[in-house]
Amino acid sequence: MTHTENLSIGVFIDGGYYAKINEGLQRRKQGTVNVKALFQYIPEAISKIDGVEKRKLYITEGHYYRGRYRADDAKKRDLLYSERLFEDALIENDIIFHYKHLRHNPEGGVIEKGVDTWFALDTYELTLYRDFDYVVLISGDADHEMLARKLKALKTHVILMTWDPAGTGSTSRILSEEVCTHIDIKKETDKDTDLLKRLTLAAN
Repeated sequence: MTHTENLSIGVFIDGGYYAKINEGLQRRKQGTVNVKALFQYIPEAISKIDGVEKRKLYITEGHYYRGRYRADDAKKRDLLYSERLFEDALIENDIIFHYKHLRHNPEGGVIEKGVDTWFALDTYELTLYRDFDYVVLISGDADHEMLARKLKALKTHVILMTWDPAGTGSTSRILSEEVCTHIDIKKETDKDTDLLKRLTLAAN
């Protein structure tokens, strides 16, 4: 495929799914995701799959969505430092983070409400106005099937990027079948151990 102009990539991260990736890596004692390396890998993967020169592919926006504890709750759970450390990694890679407070469940625990809807609405709206050539969804949620369909109606190449290091089956088959391209990082790292080392940070 020959392109004379640069092509834009919008990356949208489902924070709950991203946390599952890190949990899976940690269970296998493989560290955590290296955000910078992951964002360097995305244009390389698209170049390889779609036959576009890597130098013409640019991530122009990155967004991260997650429910978050209020400050007092985070302090009680000793999460403030780790949250700030993770936000530093997002900031350093120009990723915009979007948070909604977790709500207390009357039956116990907390619930994340409205984040998936916010994720979908923002992704669609930004794609409509920014006219991304590629949208990368880092998610595994079946609820995003209709988002993928709507993005394709905008003539956007929709890429699902998943990573299930622990083999928990956390990726929806419905979503995988709806997108234009599915990049399964676990399959790629199983074939290339150097890629796994590159995309992870060793535990401290």
